[in-house]
Amino acid sequence: MSLRLLVLLLPLYSSSLFAAPQDVLAVIDGRKITQEDFDLRYNEVVSKTINAPTKEQFLEDLIRYEMGLQEARKRNLINDPIVKERINQEIYKGLIERDLSGKIEKIEVVEKEMKAYYRDNPQIRTSHILIQLKPNPNDEERKAAFKRAQEIYKEVKGSKRPFKDLVRLYTDDTFNKDNGGDVGWQSRVTLVPNYYDAALKLKTNELSGLIETQFGFHIIQLTGKRPYEDADKAQIRAAVYDEKRKDIFNDYFANLRKKYKIKVLKKPK
Repeated sequence: MSLRLLVLLLPLYSSSLFAAPQDVLAVIDGRKITQEDFDLRYNEVVSKTINAPTKEQFLEDLIRYEMGLQEARKRNLINDPIVKERINQEIYKGLIERDLSGKIEKIEVVEKEMKAYYRDNPQIRTSHILIQLKPNPNDEERKAAFKRAQEIYKEVKGSKRPFKDLVRLYTDDTFNKDNGGDVGWQSRVTLVPNYYDAALKLKTNELSGLIETQFGFHIIQLTGKRPYEDADKAQIRAAVYDEKRKDIFNDYFANLRKKYKIKVLKKPK
């Protein structure tokens, strides 16, 4: 955690309104920074940074922070819409941290869970032909891209040429064109969901039908499924951890939802 962030997260409220004069290190328009305040914050910084500031530098940081707060209050920034939104975000983060951090810290991932996850979500290798679709296409543009994709798919299905040769002829994916459309070993978390799901159903070297993603229309060839023994264990562990973390969040908000009346009036366009 940076010094700047620590300072922002630790408001300067004197812990003792009746501190003895010798315990007060600085006063900024009536706001006191006591030795107790200083020690609490400085020790926190020292414990979390490699190159901690000197005590003199840190006291100056606290003074600047208090001056900034007072100036912001004088300008009524507390009512600025952007500031309000940032405050709301910090309040939300504070709620989540208070209610869920303990549960998240206790998450454990064992190999049995990793193997079970990997059975349904193996790392796969694919090559593809992409018929590109521009972002936010209108109806005519989408119809034209789909028609071209159908024509290319018909040519590919009827051809006896190696797939890599067909990739060089037809693909719009210039990045992978020269390597036969090979996108390398990927996982569920690194591929577009419907691309991954379609590829996972294929047998090795089998071709898919046209698969649409936000990038356009794909003709996919599955070239391999990596066995668990050879898979990236760190990636699998992270995926299982994320699934468990997601479950904690889902359970939390499912229970919280019971306390509120919520009506979804329309689906977003």
